[in-house]
Amino acid sequence: MSGYVFKLPDIGEGIAEAEIVHWHVAVGVEISEDAPLVDMMTDKATVEIESPVSGTIVELVGGPGDRVAIGAPLVVIATGDDRAEESEAERQSSSLVESSESQLAASRLQAEPVPDIERVAGRHGEAARGAGRTGARVLASPAVRARARDLEVDLRSVPAGDGIVRHSDLDTWLMEKRGKSSGVRLPPQGHADDTFDVIGLRRRIAEKMTLAKRHIPHFTYVEEFDVTALEKLRAELNEFAGDRGKLTLLPFLIAGICAVLPEYPMLNACYDDSAGKVTRYRDVHMGIATQTEAGLMVPVIRSARSLGLWQLSHEIARLADAARSGRVSPDELTGSTLTITSLGRLGGIATTPVINRPEVAIVGPNRIIERPTYITDETGIEVIEKRLVMNVSISCDHRVVDGWDAANFMQALKRVMEQPTILLAL
Repeated sequence: MSGYVFKLPDIGEGIAEAEIVHWHVAVGVEISEDAPLVDMMTDKATVEIESPVSGTIVELVGGPGDRVAIGAPLVVIATGDDRAEESEAERQSSSLVESSESQLAASRLQAEPVPDIERVAGRHGEAARGAGRTGARVLASPAVRARARDLEVDLRSVPAGDGIVRHSDLDTWLMEKRGKSSGVRLPPQGHADDTFDVIGLRRRIAEKMTLAKRHIPHFTYVEEFDVTALEKLRAELNEFAGDRGKLTLLPFLIAGICAVLPEYPMLNACYDDSAGKVTRYRDVHMGIATQTEAGLMVPVIRSARSLGLWQLSHEIARLADAARSGRVSPDELTGSTLTITSLGRLGGIATTPVINRPEVAIVGPNRIIERPTYITDETGIEVIEKRLVMNVSISCDHRVVDGWDAANFMQALKRVMEQPTILLAL
């Protein structure tokens, strides 16, 4: 066979290397042109690399967790029908491994790729077990694929309502098959310890958080907001929302932040500590910390200041759905100037969020609770009334932001959020 050495292409974004997350093929498997080869993760997103040619996989360089430089050999594919050239392919394969060792300094070149031959073969029209999407490309995140592979489940047999197989779809399918003669090997019962490699997005998160805490002197300020009027306004707007969808608290908070930030430009900034330069931004590109099955991602709402409440709501929903389904683009994960992180109803009394480096601040709303509170009524008499209150946290980079500025910013934001009709006038 003639051996085709496929090198990791320039994925863009100015990156120098990418990490192997999951191989879609194994040695000896036949593959068609444009079929998925491997999922590669950059600093910004996971990219599916497709095969440029048809042929048989001869060699894979590296396993999940290994990092490959742009332009370095990634895989050898035997093309053509001349079996007499097999020795030449073997020679190229051997040469590939030798040349790759210097470029994969810390990688595990001897790692065995996990076979997934039945799924790959079925994808190209060969016989496969199970009904449904035979030969079709299954859409699923690397985490779902890995779990299905461990359970020996053919993802083509798992129904998916919107065409994307998620963990919930896999759980439903397993429950339906439990107790039946399906050939599915369910996870062993008991309390055995589970040890696994920290790779992919989880490793990126670990590295980024370590750098943030190591380089940034954090301080956190927490203020209590009375959101009774805000929640009343939100309910009234939702009552007449029609097909625009329901507003959550987050669009109001983003709108409030955008309204206040011009007076506190040092919070809407990034700090290049290697160059010793701070860049203050005129526009607000709001990062939305989003929990996904693979880990925490931060898609970005561009020019958030120019968007209305419902536009913000739609962008939040669109970006969150794209991140959780693996469809978010690299451009949508870069360029934030300030980040907001919320646990929603799970939010506690207070949080100390970690700054999304190189930004200098991150805002974290917490859970809304009911509390009896002293207020002054319209006659000037102090009375006790049940109010809705919420603590809001902000963590700042003390090299750039002073505590005085952070406190004043939060007091300004508190005034806007407690008189939310101001947001409708902006």
